[in-house]
Amino acid sequence: MSSPARRRLRDEVVTLAHGAGGKATRALVEGLFLDELASPELAELGDAALLELGGERLAFTTDSYVVTPLFFPGGSIGELAVNGTVNDLAVAGAVPRYLTAGFVVEEGFPVAELRAVAAAMARAARAAGVAVVAGDTKVVERGKADGLYVNTSGIGALAPGVQLGPARVAPGDRVLVSGSLGEHGMAVMIARGGLALEVELESDTAPVHELAASLLRLGPALRFMRDPTRGGAATALNELASQAGLAVRLAEEALPVGPAVAGACEILGIDPLYVACEGRLLAVVAAEAAPEALAALRSHALGAGAAEIGVIDADPPGLVLLDTALGGSRIVDVLVGDPLPRIC
Repeated sequence: MSSPARRRLRDEVVTLAHGAGGKATRALVEGLFLDELASPELAELGDAALLELGGERLAFTTDSYVVTPLFFPGGSIGELAVNGTVNDLAVAGAVPRYLTAGFVVEEGFPVAELRAVAAAMARAARAAGVAVVAGDTKVVERGKADGLYVNTSGIGALAPGVQLGPARVAPGDRVLVSGSLGEHGMAVMIARGGLALEVELESDTAPVHELAASLLRLGPALRFMRDPTRGGAATALNELASQAGLAVRLAEEALPVGPAVAGACEILGIDPLYVACEGRLLAVVAAEAAPEALAALRSHALGAGAAEIGVIDADPPGLVLLDTALGGSRIVDVLVGDPLPRIC
């Protein structure tokens, strides 16, 4: 496996693009944080750090949530904060166990809304089988936090023998997705009220731990999992291609994109491959295991729309290609700007 070149940070100020999950984010992480906070675990740049403690293998992750609006069709910042962290642990191959929750609350924020967020987090935690075991609250001056920001960290246990990652991916492997793309990002954008779109669309936010567990039963035939959040499926698959030194070839006609998302994306000029999901997982499995993997995903309500969307190729290394319905192909590059800010 070839090692991708480290990106240099040339920017003098932070922009919204640095939070989009694409090229600018990667440059900020690698050119600043990885340089200053270097460790072998951090250098893996996975959704969760894989650690050993007292003879047990653990996955540990953290994430912050700044979504606006705080309440949107299908969920709120509360569900999002729990599900996002649970999903990062699940796609690392771990069973999520415990979460922490940190709240940065703006002076004047309604207590009733804060209670609603906490109640939503509690419901999501019960659904995912995790406990919130520690937390912190900070209150800042009016106008300094846009209402509420939430941070969650999580820890989970890795079963013996679980080995996932880009290094295990090989040419001929199949790329699967557990459901339709782009519903969370577009639901949040429409909920902001600035778009004159008559579309009924709900966020897909949900815990994917049961889907991940069903795929882990495949053993070594399961190569890799990732949840396509910021930057969508395109960014997650570009990271995989870069880290594995292989190509990902997608089939446009196989991509599961609902008509509401497709229509909204067409009006906005956004490719649904770049729109975030918060209740989906991407998986790479051995070719012979793809039918069993799809059956396992589709046996769960959350995976009913699972589809095989592509294949791993040897060439051209480091690129994601899309075979179009017209018979041509194009490069699906890494996101540069941030067409959908503040969606998670």
